[in-house]
Amino acid sequence: MRFKRHIQHFVIFSFSLFIFHFSSAQQLQSYINEAHTNNPNIQAYELRYNIAQEKVTEANWLPNTEFAAGYFISEPETRTGAQVARFSVKQMLPWFGTVSVRQDYATAMAEADYVDYIIAKRKLTLAVSKSYYQLYSLKAKQKVLNGNIRLLKTYKTLALTSIEVGKASAVDVLQLQIRQNELQQHIEVLKEQILAEKVKFNSLLSRDTSLAIDLIPEMFIPNNDPIISDSLQLNPELLRFDKMYESITQVELLNQKEGAPMLGFGLDYVPVQERSDISFSDNGKDIVMPMVSVSIPIFNKKYTSRTKQNELRKQEVTLQKQERLHLLESAFAKAVSQRNQARITYTTQSKNLKQAKDAEQILIKNYETGTIDFNDVLDIQELQLKFQLNQIQSVTRYYIQSAIINYLSN
Repeated sequence: MRFKRHIQHFVIFSFSLFIFHFSSAQQLQSYINEAHTNNPNIQAYELRYNIAQEKVTEANWLPNTEFAAGYFISEPETRTGAQVARFSVKQMLPWFGTVSVRQDYATAMAEADYVDYIIAKRKLTLAVSKSYYQLYSLKAKQKVLNGNIRLLKTYKTLALTSIEVGKASAVDVLQLQIRQNELQQHIEVLKEQILAEKVKFNSLLSRDTSLAIDLIPEMFIPNNDPIISDSLQLNPELLRFDKMYESITQVELLNQKEGAPMLGFGLDYVPVQERSDISFSDNGKDIVMPMVSVSIPIFNKKYTSRTKQNELRKQEVTLQKQERLHLLESAFAKAVSQRNQARITYTTQSKNLKQAKDAEQILIKNYETGTIDFNDVLDIQELQLKFQLNQIQSVTRYYIQSAIINYLSN
């Protein structure tokens, strides 16, 4: 159906646009496709839509054809002979156009179910993307912590050398070891968080939770944000209300058709016995009687009430759409703001990290002249770690908010 092809193409393109802007993220698109294929919730929505399509076929029906037969126990005598039995057939027909309107209503309901199916896919896409970026964040933090532990080991070697020449104390070595132990603790905690997020991610894909996940090695915030539309009118969550409104319109047309008269056509057949006491041309002639009937809904308050109900439902759907639009606009503005904040934070942390590295180099040079202070070393190392973790958090936040923006604006 034209509606299905249009919205399916739009949804797939809108989500792929941002993802494929970065070629290294193609693996994420592959995971999203796998989730769409395997997720049982998506499969359930697809079945619901298939059922709705069948209802379009079901709508093409007519009232049951009535057949009747009767046998005269006491045969009524007529001039042409005794009536033996009566056979009749009758078919009622709805008012002109009722069947097509009924099918239009079923089609509108099917399109509403298809929008629900698309919304479910988009929500799953967003959930998979968020989980993927969270996994990247945890892995990247783990990598940074391991790098800092290696750096502390280097400092520890410097401290031991300084002790030998009397330029440092055992306390400095212990401080470095304590700091190293704290970082190792963070790494162990991250391992548990990674394990939990990995189970969540694989569950979204409906596959074995122990399967490995290929992650992007390193992510950066691009120099320019992708062009986005601030119009939310094409968001499927709003299109769903349009389809609901259309279905109410169709059900009202159907209500008006059902409130019109129904026409019936039938045929009665009565076999007649021949009279033996007399002979004439129509002796024993069977009776055939075509019939036309009309069913008129004289007491039609039911249909009048349905019309009022449908009008109220239209008003309800309109108000619900306005409310949902306001919520989406608020969420969109928040996502854009948070993505901008992520860029600002990332830029600031990059500057701070460069200055911290410069300070580290100064400390190393001081060590060569014999004036190293390991308290300063720990302070600089802690600052570097803070800036690195904040950078990773900013990148993750940027991409998660970008995924939310794509969900809302397309």
